[in-house]
Amino acid sequence: MHASEIRIDTLPVVLGAAVLALVFVVLVPWRWDAWKRRVTGRVITTVVAVVAVVAACGLAVNSAGSFYPTLGSLIGTSPNPGEGTVADAGPDGRDLPRTLATVGERAAAGQGSMLHLTVTGRRTGLTRDVDVYLPVGYTQPEWSGFRFPVIEWIPHFPGEPRQVATLYGLPDLLDREIAAHRMPPTVVIVPDPNGEPRLTHDPECVDAVGGPADDTFLSADVRGWALRELHVRADREGWAIAGWSSGGYCALNLASRHPQWYSVAASMSGYDKTPQDVETGDLFRGRADIQHANDVSATLREHPSPVRMLVTADAAAADEVAALGRLRAAAAPPEELTTWVLPASGHNLNAVRSDLPPVLGWLDTQLGNPVNGANPPPGQATAGEIVPWPLPDPGTPGSLHGTDTTV
Repeated sequence: MHASEIRIDTLPVVLGAAVLALVFVVLVPWRWDAWKRRVTGRVITTVVAVVAVVAACGLAVNSAGSFYPTLGSLIGTSPNPGEGTVADAGPDGRDLPRTLATVGERAAAGQGSMLHLTVTGRRTGLTRDVDVYLPVGYTQPEWSGFRFPVIEWIPHFPGEPRQVATLYGLPDLLDREIAAHRMPPTVVIVPDPNGEPRLTHDPECVDAVGGPADDTFLSADVRGWALRELHVRADREGWAIAGWSSGGYCALNLASRHPQWYSVAASMSGYDKTPQDVETGDLFRGRADIQHANDVSATLREHPSPVRMLVTADAAAADEVAALGRLRAAAAPPEELTTWVLPASGHNLNAVRSDLPPVLGWLDTQLGNPVNGANPPPGQATAGEIVPWPLPDPGTPGSLHGTDTTV
């Protein structure tokens, strides 16, 4: 059994841990004077009891927040990164043609297909897992020659692509929206923003000073790969980006930093600037200019672009509501900001699953339709083109800076 298959956020697991902790706690006074080697016995049983109580409390908090739904996510491994997908398209999607038979068979049954592959960035050299949802219609003759709109979906920390399928249930929701003609046939790209090991470091999708160029990978590298390998639109009106929690921050930050590529962003229970905590650390190494350039509210104020944004916050989450207020104060035309304060339901996967349908409904109204014809050659201007704003240089090899838009 893979560690990725072992759930640790379920009620039976939490109750089981609580019962074991209670047994070990009772064992301490019960055996206090019964050990042949009293000091050793007392120390061992006390330590075990303390560890059991801490573990039970940790599992209870984890269950409430769904931070680490599986043992694999807790220990930072992905022994089965293709979980939740129907075929593997290999490194850089080189086996995509072979998977299209499966995609076509599922399309005939009214189902889209989630494929697993890896992408190695041409700019950054980073290699990450990527899941790609191909809608019904992608392989059908009547859609031949069309290029489809894209939603780039950013998983939360410490999440990874497979959780968007297995825990969010996104493919089934997309199938229903597309079948009901509420959403156009849409390609959804789910890249891994975190890499491995993912337990101890939250990279927040930024080009970290002295760290990996995650922003550049998620924006330029993933986009460049998609334009080369998939039938997708190249214009900004054909690209949206979305995510939950840290993925929501990533979506807002990437869209506001690269408005030449994204016209739509949706943040579910996200925020507007990176935290500095034990998991995140100092991503900017004292570079105030890089930190400022990754503050979404500051970017909206200083570099306004026609990006349409949806930001949601849980009514009981003071940090989410505060971020939403800062974004409201910063956004001005041509930016369009829609905000929802949702009933208190916690920062957990149950809330994600309940909030996803209306968020997809909002995205339905923003996405462009498939277009018939080839993408323009690289470097050729397209209608509605936005000039990029000059990004400061973090000194990270391959990172986007200045007005460079090479993919």
